[in-house]
Amino acid sequence: MSWLPGSRGVVLTAYHPSGGGGAPGGRRSGQYTMNHDNSKKTPDGASFDRSGSQDSLDELSLDDYFKEIENIHETRRNNHEEREALVVKEPDEGELEEEWLKEAGLSNLFAESTGDSQESMVFLSTLTRTQKAAVEKRVETVTQTLRKKNKHHQIPDVRDIFRLQSDPKEKVCDENEPSAVRTTENRSGTQDETKGSKFSVGTNEQKTPPQDMQFSETDLNLEIPFAEQAANTKDSSVGKMCKSGGGDTLPLNFRLPKDKTGTTKIGDLAPQDMKKVCSLALIELTALYDVLGTEFKQQKAAKIKTKDSGLFGVPLSVLLEQDQKKVPGTKIPLIFQKLISQIEEATLETEGLLRIPGVATRVKTLCQELEAKFYEGTFNWENVKQHDAASLLKFFIRELPQPLLTVEYLKAFQDVQNLPTKKQQLQALNLLVILLPEANRDTLKVLLEFLQRVIDHRDKNKMTLNNVAMVMAPNLFTFHGFGSKTIEQSEFVMAAGTANVMRFMIQHQKLLWTIPKFLVNQVRKQNAESQKKEKKDKAMKKLLKKMAYDREKHEKQDKVPNDADVPQGVIRVQAPHLSKVSMAIQLTEELKASDIVARFLSQKSGNVQTLKKEEVFLYEIGGNIGERCLDDDTYMKDLYQLNPNAEWVIKPKQS
Repeated sequence: MSWLPGSRGVVLTAYHPSGGGGAPGGRRSGQYTMNHDNSKKTPDGASFDRSGSQDSLDELSLDDYFKEIENIHETRRNNHEEREALVVKEPDEGELEEEWLKEAGLSNLFAESTGDSQESMVFLSTLTRTQKAAVEKRVETVTQTLRKKNKHHQIPDVRDIFRLQSDPKEKVCDENEPSAVRTTENRSGTQDETKGSKFSVGTNEQKTPPQDMQFSETDLNLEIPFAEQAANTKDSSVGKMCKSGGGDTLPLNFRLPKDKTGTTKIGDLAPQDMKKVCSLALIELTALYDVLGTEFKQQKAAKIKTKDSGLFGVPLSVLLEQDQKKVPGTKIPLIFQKLISQIEEATLETEGLLRIPGVATRVKTLCQELEAKFYEGTFNWENVKQHDAASLLKFFIRELPQPLLTVEYLKAFQDVQNLPTKKQQLQALNLLVILLPEANRDTLKVLLEFLQRVIDHRDKNKMTLNNVAMVMAPNLFTFHGFGSKTIEQSEFVMAAGTANVMRFMIQHQKLLWTIPKFLVNQVRKQNAESQKKEKKDKAMKKLLKKMAYDREKHEKQDKVPNDADVPQGVIRVQAPHLSKVSMAIQLTEELKASDIVARFLSQKSGNVQTLKKEEVFLYEIGGNIGERCLDDDTYMKDLYQLNPNAEWVIKPKQS
């Protein structure tokens, strides 16, 4: 099995031949010739003096990529232990769509056990026009497939799925609703004038951003769903600019405009809300790919036997389970953290860092010693040279039983390069990062942050953004079971494409860990609708259980005086971990979350635990959100208007 046409082996557990890598500055025996028409012999280190200002991935800069591929293949040939290759299964007709609906939380649309249909209706009611189309397309495919197989599941007609949204009364939006999402087909345009951060989607008209907010070509609009933006600009001249081919020569520094209600990062939401975000992100990503005419297919791997202990070739989940016994609460594999710190302890100014491989025999011995001694704490790290640690770090990534970017989404990450504009590529990457399992996402984040620190020293180490992307792309994007048998020209295209995606992830990593506001607002609407349902259920129970009704009535009466103590425009903030445990705060136009935290921290008395500003955060809890950690620049009055029923608590952030 081969990874790419013309390559001489799969990326397996192996190392550079003895005497091959050598110390920094050493050369391999012989030279490497690239496997494409424009190949040229390039000695090791030839590209170290390449200009750091180069932003395009041209033919010359691809040398680093193919040299890394050669290093990987040579290490494979030097190792006689081959593990079982991961095989990606071709899904049966309709199976892919069934899996998609399950992951999107909509399996009850076709499963024998329909579950809570009301909950599904609440979820579906929050979808945009393009999101609805994506769901309808998959349901229709599953329906046709099951009919062919003579299955008798009760599947609703796709025209009935969103019947609630076509009801005339649904066209009148409740001004008290917190959601920023509108799914009506009403073309009157009056809903765009609604207060707060609300906006309308679902029409064929170009949407305007909220008042007082201007978006430029390099601004990422997180207010309006990405697929809706793509649908609105698809046929315009704007949508045809900056194609991925020619546009790559003009680097764009994308940024996030300030959001008065606060930017939400991955990790800021409660698990129950994050689960809803992931379901919505999958639907939104699929809708975006559908609108742009790019095929989106999740992959599925056949189960293989994996190690249940050790360091290399062990599933992330198993590694973390081992590590959490040593360090409770750890989210990144300890060996991964240690290898990065070992590289940084020397200096990030070493020329060719990450590019020059360690000595094969020494690295292989270190790997064996680490397996035996790492958890015992008897491993001698003084024996690990910097280039050896870098080789071990890349080896760790390659040897994961499933790719760090996951089997399900690896191809989708690769296909990002096929999207028309850089902004759409960045939007897709944002959604893909959200969809990764927590362990993969956390490990990727630490890796990208480390790679950026390497690039920050490019004047000394000669490792530009392009160089690092070229070296790391083969380690993240090549994997067992993803081989290609197409013409050799595709090898060159694959190299440039995956390196571009790698470069984009490093360059814009801070944006990738942001949860778009439209997804958070859709979750808010789901929560608000669910609460309405719960209130109706409670009302019915009160009628049937008089004692429970009386008890709740008394509890409400007891709370009235306390609520009356808080005047209009004032919120009460709780801080159980600080000396001042409660405080009434007057809302003003300029009051930020950081101002409230600062007021509490200035109140010091008693023996209460002393906490620093960077250790505590203001949280929005309840109302139409489960729990949300606020960033310092959140304007409290704007957020209060979005969620007036929330409680406000200052506490340490859960690590």
